[in-house]
Amino acid sequence: MKIRITDGVHWLGVNDRRKHLFENMWPLPQGITYNSYLITDEQTALIDTVDFSAAANYIERLTAHLQGRKLDYLVINHMEPDHAGMIGILLRLYPELKIAGNKKTFKLLQNFFGITANLHEVADGDTINLGRHTLKFILTPWVHWPETMMTYETTHQILFSGDAFGSFGTLDGGIFDDEINFQYYESEMRRYYSNIVGQYSNMVQKALAKLHGTPVRVICATHGPVWRSEPSKIIDLYERWSKHEANPGVVVAFASMYGHTEQLADYLARRMAERGVRDIRIFDVSKTHLSFLISEIWNYSGLLLGSCAYNGNAHPMMEQLCEAMSHIGPKNKQVGVFGSCSWSGGGVKNIKAFVDASEFICPADPVEVLGTLAADHYAACDALASAMATAILS
Repeated sequence: MKIRITDGVHWLGVNDRRKHLFENMWPLPQGITYNSYLITDEQTALIDTVDFSAAANYIERLTAHLQGRKLDYLVINHMEPDHAGMIGILLRLYPELKIAGNKKTFKLLQNFFGITANLHEVADGDTINLGRHTLKFILTPWVHWPETMMTYETTHQILFSGDAFGSFGTLDGGIFDDEINFQYYESEMRRYYSNIVGQYSNMVQKALAKLHGTPVRVICATHGPVWRSEPSKIIDLYERWSKHEANPGVVVAFASMYGHTEQLADYLARRMAERGVRDIRIFDVSKTHLSFLISEIWNYSGLLLGSCAYNGNAHPMMEQLCEAMSHIGPKNKQVGVFGSCSWSGGGVKNIKAFVDASEFICPADPVEVLGTLAADHYAACDALASAMATAILS
């Protein structure tokens, strides 16, 4: 089955519904797709490959599309093995294959596969003419590896964007954005961005600036749908996400051993709802994977972090969330801190130290309760909830 993008350009992606963890970290409840693209012209070019573990009939499909022709170029936009996994097999099938990449690509290519021959080095703005199709190379380092680049096909104005504009989730019949329910994919797109690319948002901004003024009719990422109907939709999302723009709402993330901190979470959420905050998401950090927490935190402008005291510190699962945020670096958040303790505390103090170091905005003092929530705690809790609601809604 041929999936045509435009004349001479076809999709050769594969769905992976078996992999449980992406990069051995991020859960894949909806699987993932690896997208590869073939251009057939006077010369032929393959844009990226797929993960070896999900290759199945990939080579058969590729050879069927080529119809006995040789493969002239392999363009490597990104050297991560889920896109470079078939390079060795392709070189055995097509020993004269020229590999197009930048200088940093080739260093990784040598380190990963020991490949040092048949290299066609490209610099920013260089082109390869295939006949009717010309490929222009746009270096976009650190989106999200040092060698990442994009390939722009000038005839049909197709941007082969690598991991940028990608998504978790398999393509279940619909390959193109006008064939899918966007709402189904949006949260997985944001989870993908916030966890995989979000740390490099400043480099995303530089990449978007470099692309500014380039007419893009189709975006072909290495994960997720092909954007042929509204490529501006995913570009706009990347603009917002990379600028740390968020929706007015709050994530309440708590760690509780005996229910006291959870009581506080529910009380604070109720008080914020009474003050007009409509989007409130409460999560127990001990049962919700970090990747979903990071995605929701990226989505909303407010964050309440709550923890019981645990050996003089915050609960280990809350510490894990704070550590993840310190690496990934969400910004421009209104953050409140709350928690409970049985005797000497420590959880709230240590979360507050993390918040201060992260340069988040704290609209109110932290709240720490000794034991269970009681009437004499309401005033402090109400002050925190009121200040958070005001900050979020303004």
